[in-house]
Amino acid sequence: MRTVRIPSRFNGPPGSGNGGYVAGLLADQHDAPTVRVVLRSPPPLDVDLRFADGDLFNGDTLVAQSAPGDFTRPAPAPVPLAAASDATSEYRNNDLFGHCFVCGSLRSDGLRIEPGPVADGVVAAPWTPDGTVPIGAPLLWAAMDCPGAWSVPGMFDRPAVLGSMTATITARPEPGEQCVVIGAFHSEEGRKAHTSTALYGSDRRLLGRSEQIWIRLNAA
Repeated sequence: MRTVRIPSRFNGPPGSGNGGYVAGLLADQHDAPTVRVVLRSPPPLDVDLRFADGDLFNGDTLVAQSAPGDFTRPAPAPVPLAAASDATSEYRNNDLFGHCFVCGSLRSDGLRIEPGPVADGVVAAPWTPDGTVPIGAPLLWAAMDCPGAWSVPGMFDRPAVLGSMTATITARPEPGEQCVVIGAFHSEEGRKAHTSTALYGSDRRLLGRSEQIWIRLNAA
């Protein structure tokens, strides 16, 4: 039986693992180039979780499911690094996400991906992997996670958490490479918001992309 432990460093909302990071752990178990991960319960931190047939369990509690996936729309187009850097001045966070490993502004040891608006329904942020965390699926899925959330309207009034993520990694950035992450909002029905994200390298090559469903924590 294979187990994994999510260190507390890789948290998302308080007390649980970052959804993209956890999804990337599951994607690492697949040979398929594109994987879809559905989160079923908050991923706990600092406890042994077990893999079983592509799924992740905390004891008998199902945490996440994974399977080969497909995309339904094109990846968000690249954004110039200068525009993404300027957009970060418009980024705002709150107590719920301020300590998130990916987008938390209060984290000195996080990725500090702080996406701001660059077009209607589109946000972008620069990101430079420093090599202190292995540049594999968990890190890259994490980097593509939160920009999708911050493209969703009204995140402060009606915050959302990751429900599912379909992603692929086409290339890995080098440590110190200046990258850009883009998030794009598509639609919403009920408590579900649909978004896409993409990660581009310094030469605008596509490193990875995702499609996501976010679940609002409260109804309209």
